[in-house]
Amino acid sequence: MSKIIYLDNNATTPLDSRVFEAMKPYFFDKIGNPSSAHHRYGWEAKEAVETARKTCADLLNCNADNLIFTSGSTESINTILIGVARTAIKKGKKHIVSTTAEHSAVLDTLKFLQSEGFDIELLEVDQFGRLDPERLIKALRQDTALVSVIWANNEIGSINPIHEISEICRERKILFHTDAAQAVGKISIDLEKTHVDFLSASAHKFYGPKGIGILYKKDSICPLMHGGGQEKGIRPGTLNVPSIVGMSTALKISVEEMPAETTRLKKLSKHLFESLKSLGGIHLNGHPELRIPGNLNISFDFIEAEALLISMPDLAMSTGAACASSKKSNSHVLKAIGLDSGRIKSSIRIGIGRTNTKAEIEDAVKRIIEEVRRLRKLSPDYSAPC
Repeated sequence: MSKIIYLDNNATTPLDSRVFEAMKPYFFDKIGNPSSAHHRYGWEAKEAVETARKTCADLLNCNADNLIFTSGSTESINTILIGVARTAIKKGKKHIVSTTAEHSAVLDTLKFLQSEGFDIELLEVDQFGRLDPERLIKALRQDTALVSVIWANNEIGSINPIHEISEICRERKILFHTDAAQAVGKISIDLEKTHVDFLSASAHKFYGPKGIGILYKKDSICPLMHGGGQEKGIRPGTLNVPSIVGMSTALKISVEEMPAETTRLKKLSKHLFESLKSLGGIHLNGHPELRIPGNLNISFDFIEAEALLISMPDLAMSTGAACASSKKSNSHVLKAIGLDSGRIKSSIRIGIGRTNTKAEIEDAVKRIIEEVRRLRKLSPDYSAPC
Protein backbone atom coordinates (compact mmCIF):
# COMPACT_ATOMS: atom_id res chain seq x y z
CA MET A 1 0.00 0.00 0.00
CA SER A 2 1.24 3.51 -0.80
CA LYS A 3 1.69 6.12 1.91
CA ILE A 4 -1.58 6.98 3.67
CA ILE A 5 -2.53 10.65 3.42
CA TYR A 6 -3.88 11.81 6.79
CA LEU A 7 -6.95 14.03 6.34
CA ASP A 8 -8.71 13.58 9.68
CA ASN A 9 -7.27 16.54 11.55
CA ASN A 10 -10.60 17.44 13.13
CA ALA A 11 -10.51 14.11 14.96
CA THR A 12 -6.95 14.60 16.16
CA THR A 13 -3.74 16.19 14.97
CA PRO A 14 -0.24 14.70 14.89
CA LEU A 15 2.08 15.81 17.67
CA ASP A 16 4.33 18.61 16.42
CA SER A 17 7.98 17.56 16.70
CA ARG A 18 8.78 20.89 18.43
CA VAL A 19 6.20 20.02 21.07
CA PHE A 20 7.75 16.60 21.62
CA GLU A 21 11.19 18.18 22.11
CA ALA A 22 9.75 20.50 24.77
CA MET A 23 8.15 17.55 26.57
CA LYS A 24 11.12 15.16 26.53
CA PRO A 25 13.06 16.50 29.55
CA TYR A 26 10.01 15.99 31.76
CA PHE A 27 9.92 12.29 30.93
CA PHE A 28 13.57 11.49 31.71
CA ASP A 29 15.40 14.21 33.65
CA LYS A 30 12.96 16.67 35.19
CA ILE A 31 10.89 13.92 36.80
CA GLY A 32 9.48 15.64 39.87
CA ASN A 33 5.95 15.81 41.19
CA PRO A 34 4.87 19.48 41.29
CA SER A 35 3.27 18.84 44.69
CA SER A 36 6.65 17.84 46.18
CA ALA A 37 7.64 20.97 48.09
CA HIS A 38 10.95 19.90 49.69
CA HIS A 39 13.39 19.35 46.84
CA ARG A 40 14.57 20.69 43.50
CA TYR A 41 12.72 18.12 41.37
CA GLY A 42 9.39 19.22 42.82
CA TRP A 43 10.19 22.93 42.52
CA GLU A 44 11.29 22.43 38.93
CA ALA A 45 8.08 20.59 38.02
CA LYS A 46 5.90 23.19 39.73
CA GLU A 47 7.69 26.00 37.92
CA ALA A 48 7.13 24.22 34.60
CA VAL A 49 3.41 23.82 35.31
CA GLU A 50 2.91 27.44 36.34
CA THR A 51 4.94 28.73 33.41
CA ALA A 52 2.79 26.66 31.06
CA ARG A 53 -0.37 27.94 32.75
CA LYS A 54 0.74 31.56 32.29
CA THR A 55 1.68 30.88 28.65
CA CYS A 56 -1.78 29.46 27.91
CA ALA A 57 -3.44 32.32 29.79
CA ASP A 58 -1.47 34.97 27.89
CA LEU A 59 -2.34 33.35 24.55
CA LEU A 60 -6.06 33.27 25.45
CA ASN A 61 -5.84 36.69 27.14
CA CYS A 62 -7.20 35.60 30.49
CA ASN A 63 -6.12 35.37 34.13
CA ALA A 64 -3.86 32.36 34.75
CA ASP A 65 -5.65 31.71 38.06
CA ASN A 66 -8.77 30.87 36.04
CA LEU A 67 -7.15 28.02 34.07
CA ILE A 68 -7.43 24.43 35.33
CA PHE A 69 -5.58 21.53 33.69
CA THR A 70 -7.70 18.43 32.93
CA SER A 71 -7.44 15.31 30.79
CA GLY A 72 -9.25 17.03 27.91
CA SER A 73 -12.48 18.60 26.72
CA THR A 74 -14.77 15.75 27.77
CA GLU A 75 -13.63 15.94 31.39
CA SER A 76 -13.77 19.74 31.33
CA ILE A 77 -17.30 19.68 29.90
CA ASN A 78 -18.54 17.19 32.50
CA THR A 79 -16.94 19.16 35.32
CA ILE A 80 -18.43 22.44 34.11
CA LEU A 81 -21.96 21.31 33.25
CA ILE A 82 -22.49 19.05 36.26
CA GLY A 83 -20.61 21.35 38.61
CA VAL A 84 -22.62 24.42 37.61
CA ALA A 85 -25.89 22.46 37.71
CA ARG A 86 -25.27 21.20 41.25
CA THR A 87 -24.60 24.73 42.44
CA ALA A 88 -27.55 26.22 40.55
CA ILE A 89 -30.13 23.75 41.84
CA LYS A 90 -29.47 25.04 45.37
CA LYS A 91 -30.63 28.45 44.13
CA GLY A 92 -33.77 27.05 42.52
CA LYS A 93 -32.41 27.20 38.99
CA LYS A 94 -32.71 24.03 36.89
CA HIS A 95 -33.11 25.24 33.30
CA ILE A 96 -30.13 24.66 30.98
CA VAL A 97 -30.06 25.76 27.33
CA SER A 98 -27.91 24.33 24.55
CA THR A 99 -28.29 23.40 20.87
CA THR A 100 -29.07 20.31 18.81
CA ALA A 101 -25.67 20.54 17.08
CA GLU A 102 -23.39 20.19 20.10
CA HIS A 103 -20.65 17.59 20.51
CA SER A 104 -21.81 14.35 22.13
CA ALA A 105 -19.74 15.20 25.23
CA VAL A 106 -22.16 18.06 25.88
CA LEU A 107 -25.35 16.30 24.76
CA ASP A 108 -24.66 13.13 26.75
CA THR A 109 -23.83 15.13 29.88
CA LEU A 110 -27.05 17.12 29.47
CA LYS A 111 -28.96 13.87 29.05
CA PHE A 112 -27.52 12.73 32.38
CA LEU A 113 -28.55 16.00 34.03
CA GLN A 114 -32.04 15.61 32.60
CA SER A 115 -32.26 12.23 34.33
CA GLU A 116 -31.34 14.06 37.54
CA GLY A 117 -34.34 16.38 37.18
CA PHE A 118 -32.90 19.33 35.25
CA ASP A 119 -34.93 20.99 32.50
CA ILE A 120 -32.81 20.72 29.35
CA GLU A 121 -33.79 22.78 26.30
CA LEU A 122 -31.99 22.15 23.00
CA LEU A 123 -32.44 24.95 20.49
CA GLU A 124 -32.55 24.35 16.74
CA VAL A 125 -29.73 25.75 14.62
CA ASP A 126 -29.92 27.22 11.11
CA GLN A 127 -29.02 25.44 7.86
CA PHE A 128 -25.34 26.12 8.54
CA GLY A 129 -25.37 24.77 12.09
CA ARG A 130 -25.25 28.19 13.76
CA LEU A 131 -27.45 29.43 16.59
CA ASP A 132 -29.49 32.56 15.96
CA PRO A 133 -28.99 34.80 19.02
CA GLU A 134 -32.62 35.92 18.82
CA ARG A 135 -33.72 32.30 19.26
CA LEU A 136 -31.59 32.13 22.40
CA ILE A 137 -33.10 35.31 23.83
CA LYS A 138 -36.62 33.89 23.46
CA ALA A 139 -35.63 30.67 25.26
CA LEU A 140 -34.09 32.24 28.36
CA ARG A 141 -36.07 32.17 31.62
CA GLN A 142 -35.83 33.37 35.19
CA ASP A 143 -34.61 29.93 36.25
CA THR A 144 -32.04 29.52 33.45
CA ALA A 145 -28.82 28.46 35.14
CA LEU A 146 -26.51 27.92 32.18
CA VAL A 147 -26.18 28.26 28.41
CA SER A 148 -23.74 25.98 26.55
CA VAL A 149 -22.97 26.59 22.86
CA ILE A 150 -20.15 25.11 20.81
CA TRP A 151 -17.70 27.70 19.46
CA ALA A 152 -16.83 25.84 16.23
CA ASN A 153 -18.65 22.70 15.15
CA ASN A 154 -16.58 19.53 15.17
CA GLU A 155 -18.29 18.01 12.12
CA ILE A 156 -19.13 20.87 9.77
CA GLY A 157 -16.73 23.53 11.02
CA SER A 158 -19.28 26.35 11.33
CA ILE A 159 -18.37 29.08 13.81
CA ASN A 160 -21.08 30.35 16.16
CA PRO A 161 -21.51 34.06 17.06
CA ILE A 162 -19.98 33.45 20.49
CA HIS A 163 -19.27 37.08 21.31
CA GLU A 164 -22.91 38.05 20.77
CA ILE A 165 -24.18 35.00 22.67
CA SER A 166 -21.86 35.73 25.58
CA GLU A 167 -23.13 39.32 25.79
CA ILE A 168 -26.74 38.13 25.86
CA CYS A 169 -25.93 35.87 28.79
CA ARG A 170 -23.88 38.48 30.63
CA GLU A 171 -26.63 41.09 30.39
CA ARG A 172 -29.05 38.61 32.01
CA LYS A 173 -26.52 37.32 34.58
CA ILE A 174 -26.73 33.78 33.14
CA LEU A 175 -23.60 31.63 33.13
CA PHE A 176 -22.22 30.72 29.70
CA HIS A 177 -20.01 27.80 28.64
CA THR A 178 -18.52 27.18 25.22
CA ASP A 179 -16.98 23.97 23.94
CA ALA A 180 -13.95 25.41 22.17
CA ALA A 181 -12.18 22.15 21.29
CA GLN A 182 -12.24 22.95 17.57
CA ALA A 183 -11.61 26.67 18.02
CA VAL A 184 -8.59 27.01 20.31
CA GLY A 185 -5.41 27.18 18.26
CA LYS A 186 -7.34 27.57 15.00
CA ILE A 187 -9.10 30.91 15.29
CA SER A 188 -8.35 34.01 17.36
CA ILE A 189 -9.71 33.80 20.91
CA ASP A 190 -9.58 36.72 23.33
CA LEU A 191 -11.29 35.93 26.63
CA GLU A 192 -10.92 39.52 27.79
CA LYS A 193 -13.14 40.68 24.92
CA THR A 194 -15.44 37.66 24.72
CA HIS A 195 -16.99 37.25 28.14
CA VAL A 196 -17.48 33.52 28.51
CA ASP A 197 -17.72 32.15 32.03
CA PHE A 198 -16.47 28.66 31.18
CA LEU A 199 -14.48 27.20 28.28
CA SER A 200 -13.23 23.70 27.50
CA ALA A 201 -10.48 22.61 25.09
CA SER A 202 -8.10 19.73 24.25
CA ALA A 203 -4.43 19.93 23.25
CA HIS A 204 -4.59 17.13 20.69
CA LYS A 205 -6.77 19.31 18.45
CA PHE A 206 -3.90 21.78 17.98
CA TYR A 207 -0.87 19.48 17.56
CA GLY A 208 -0.34 18.87 21.25
CA PRO A 209 -0.39 15.58 23.19
CA LYS A 210 -3.52 13.52 23.78
CA GLY A 211 -4.96 13.28 27.28
CA ILE A 212 -4.48 16.89 28.35
CA GLY A 213 -6.81 19.87 28.18
CA ILE A 214 -7.96 23.03 29.88
CA LEU A 215 -10.95 24.21 31.81
CA TYR A 216 -11.34 27.98 31.95
CA LYS A 217 -13.59 29.30 34.68
CA LYS A 218 -14.50 32.81 35.75
CA ASP A 219 -17.10 31.63 38.24
CA SER A 220 -16.91 29.15 41.11
CA ILE A 221 -17.71 25.53 40.34
CA CYS A 222 -18.60 22.47 42.39
CA PRO A 223 -15.88 19.80 41.87
CA LEU A 224 -16.77 16.29 40.71
CA MET A 225 -13.73 14.61 42.28
CA HIS A 226 -12.08 14.90 45.68
CA GLY A 227 -8.70 14.19 47.21
CA GLY A 228 -5.29 15.78 46.88
CA GLY A 229 -6.38 19.38 46.40
CA GLN A 230 -4.50 19.98 43.15
CA GLU A 231 -5.84 22.57 40.70
CA LYS A 232 -7.64 24.48 43.45
CA GLY A 233 -9.50 21.30 44.39
CA ILE A 234 -11.40 21.27 41.13
CA ARG A 235 -9.27 18.60 39.49
CA PRO A 236 -7.37 16.64 42.17
CA GLY A 237 -4.64 14.19 41.20
CA THR A 238 -0.96 14.29 40.25
CA LEU A 239 -0.42 16.72 37.41
CA ASN A 240 0.76 15.43 34.01
CA VAL A 241 3.80 17.71 33.71
CA PRO A 242 5.12 16.58 30.29
CA SER A 243 1.71 16.98 28.66
CA ILE A 244 1.04 20.32 30.33
CA VAL A 245 4.35 21.63 28.97
CA GLY A 246 3.49 20.12 25.60
CA MET A 247 0.08 21.76 25.49
CA SER A 248 1.42 25.23 26.23
CA THR A 249 4.12 24.80 23.58
CA ALA A 250 1.57 23.58 21.03
CA LEU A 251 -0.75 26.50 21.73
CA LYS A 252 2.09 29.01 21.44
CA ILE A 253 3.14 27.60 18.06
CA SER A 254 -0.46 27.50 16.82
CA VAL A 255 -1.20 31.09 17.80
CA GLU A 256 2.09 32.44 16.42
CA GLU A 257 1.66 30.62 13.10
CA MET A 258 -2.10 31.16 12.86
CA PRO A 259 -2.18 34.01 10.28
CA ALA A 260 -0.04 32.21 7.72
CA GLU A 261 -1.48 28.77 8.44
CA THR A 262 -5.07 30.03 8.17
CA THR A 263 -4.35 31.46 4.73
CA ARG A 264 -2.63 28.25 3.61
CA LEU A 265 -5.39 25.95 4.86
CA LYS A 266 -8.11 28.05 3.29
CA LYS A 267 -6.34 27.87 -0.07
CA LEU A 268 -5.93 24.09 0.15
CA SER A 269 -9.57 23.63 1.20
CA LYS A 270 -10.84 25.82 -1.60
CA HIS A 271 -8.68 24.02 -4.15
CA LEU A 272 -9.89 20.61 -2.97
CA PHE A 273 -13.57 21.52 -3.03
CA GLU A 274 -13.40 23.41 -6.33
CA SER A 275 -11.59 20.46 -7.92
CA LEU A 276 -14.28 18.03 -6.77
CA LYS A 277 -17.02 20.16 -8.35
CA SER A 278 -16.22 18.58 -11.69
CA LEU A 279 -18.01 15.47 -10.39
CA GLY A 280 -21.32 17.29 -10.10
CA GLY A 281 -23.80 16.43 -7.36
CA ILE A 282 -21.61 17.48 -4.44
CA HIS A 283 -22.65 19.74 -1.55
CA LEU A 284 -20.69 21.60 1.11
CA ASN A 285 -22.22 21.22 4.55
CA GLY A 286 -21.76 24.06 7.02
CA HIS A 287 -21.25 27.77 6.50
CA PRO A 288 -19.34 28.58 3.28
CA GLU A 289 -17.25 31.32 4.96
CA LEU A 290 -17.72 31.31 8.74
CA ARG A 291 -15.96 28.01 9.36
CA ILE A 292 -12.65 26.87 10.83
CA PRO A 293 -9.82 26.64 8.30
CA GLY A 294 -9.12 23.17 6.94
CA ASN A 295 -12.55 21.68 7.60
CA LEU A 296 -14.70 20.36 4.75
CA ASN A 297 -17.87 18.32 5.16
CA ILE A 298 -19.09 17.18 1.75
CA SER A 299 -22.09 15.16 0.54
CA PHE A 300 -21.83 13.18 -2.70
CA ASP A 301 -25.07 12.32 -4.51
CA PHE A 302 -25.57 8.60 -5.26
CA ILE A 303 -22.75 7.59 -2.91
CA GLU A 304 -22.64 5.78 0.43
CA ALA A 305 -19.94 7.50 2.47
CA GLU A 306 -18.94 4.27 4.23
CA ALA A 307 -18.36 2.55 0.87
CA LEU A 308 -16.37 5.52 -0.39
CA LEU A 309 -14.05 5.54 2.62
CA ILE A 310 -13.54 1.78 2.53
CA SER A 311 -12.60 2.00 -1.14
CA MET A 312 -9.81 4.49 -0.34
CA PRO A 313 -7.60 2.95 2.38
CA ASP A 314 -4.83 5.28 1.27
CA LEU A 315 -6.84 8.32 2.48
CA ALA A 316 -7.57 8.75 6.20
CA MET A 317 -10.90 10.59 6.44
CA SER A 318 -14.13 10.06 8.35
CA THR A 319 -17.90 10.23 8.11
CA GLY A 320 -18.15 12.52 11.11
CA ALA A 321 -17.14 12.86 14.74
CA ALA A 322 -14.59 10.30 15.91
CA CYS A 323 -16.25 10.19 19.35
CA ALA A 324 -19.54 9.09 17.79
CA SER A 325 -18.18 6.58 15.26
CA SER A 326 -18.78 3.60 17.57
CA LYS A 327 -22.50 4.39 17.80
CA LYS A 328 -23.10 3.62 14.10
CA SER A 329 -25.95 6.12 13.88
CA ASN A 330 -26.58 9.00 11.49
CA SER A 331 -24.88 12.28 12.33
CA HIS A 332 -27.08 14.30 14.69
CA VAL A 333 -25.30 17.46 13.48
CA LEU A 334 -26.22 16.89 9.83
CA LYS A 335 -29.76 16.02 10.91
CA ALA A 336 -29.87 19.25 12.93
CA ILE A 337 -29.10 21.35 9.83
CA GLY A 338 -31.97 19.72 7.96
CA LEU A 339 -30.27 17.11 5.78
CA ASP A 340 -32.29 14.01 4.88
CA SER A 341 -30.94 10.53 5.57
CA GLY A 342 -29.65 10.17 2.00
CA ARG A 343 -27.51 13.31 2.23
CA ILE A 344 -26.33 12.36 5.70
CA LYS A 345 -25.22 8.88 4.63
CA SER A 346 -23.35 10.34 1.66
CA SER A 347 -21.28 12.81 3.70
CA ILE A 348 -17.62 12.68 4.60
CA ARG A 349 -15.51 14.99 6.75
CA ILE A 350 -12.12 16.08 5.46
CA GLY A 351 -9.75 17.74 7.91
CA ILE A 352 -6.72 19.38 6.30
CA GLY A 353 -3.91 20.20 8.70
CA ARG A 354 -0.42 21.53 9.28
CA THR A 355 1.41 18.54 7.79
CA ASN A 356 -0.61 18.34 4.57
CA THR A 357 1.00 19.54 1.35
CA LYS A 358 -0.52 20.73 -1.90
CA ALA A 359 0.78 17.57 -3.57
CA GLU A 360 -1.13 15.46 -1.04
CA ILE A 361 -4.31 17.42 -1.71
CA GLU A 362 -3.84 16.88 -5.45
CA ASP A 363 -3.44 13.14 -4.86
CA ALA A 364 -6.51 13.09 -2.63
CA VAL A 365 -8.59 14.87 -5.26
CA LYS A 366 -7.61 12.31 -7.91
CA ARG A 367 -8.44 9.38 -5.64
CA ILE A 368 -11.80 10.78 -4.54
CA ILE A 369 -12.87 11.60 -8.11
CA GLU A 370 -11.78 8.16 -9.28
CA GLU A 371 -13.70 6.31 -6.57
CA VAL A 372 -16.82 8.47 -6.70
CA ARG A 373 -17.11 7.87 -10.44
CA ARG A 374 -16.57 4.14 -9.98
CA LEU A 375 -19.13 3.83 -7.18
CA ARG A 376 -21.71 5.93 -9.00
CA LYS A 377 -21.58 3.54 -11.93
CA LEU A 378 -22.64 0.80 -9.51
CA SER A 379 -25.66 2.77 -8.26
CA PRO A 380 -28.99 1.88 -9.92
CA ASP A 381 -30.21 5.44 -9.30
CA TYR A 382 -27.35 7.21 -11.04
CA SER A 383 -27.46 8.39 -14.64
CA ALA A 384 -24.22 9.78 -16.01
CA PRO A 385 -24.57 13.22 -17.61
CA CYS A 386 -24.44 13.26 -21.40
